[in-house]
Amino acid sequence: MISKDQVKHIAKLARLELTEKETEKMQHDLSAILDYFNVLKKVKSQKIKTTEKTVELEKVTREDKVGEKHPGEAGDLLRLAPSTKDGYIKVKNIF
Repeated sequence: MISKDQVKHIAKLARLELTEKETEKMQHDLSAILDYFNVLKKVKSQKIKTTEKTVELEKVTREDKVGEKHPGEAGDLLRLAPSTKDGYIKVKNIF
């Protein structure tokens, strides 16, 4: 079982402040996780065949194409905007 000092050390590394009750819960939870890893270590995996399938990489990008411009859409958007200037939507400065 993992000790409370180890739990506190892990919490410090993770910059967590744990109460005494949380420390005890973490002690139990972390011990259960580590015990499960010990169970997995005992599993015999020699008979399991690995798949060594390679995947060939191919170009999956496409060329950029300029689509048709629908004149009504931009005008509708600009009309709906609260403030515009020179055909652009005007927004407040962020800096």
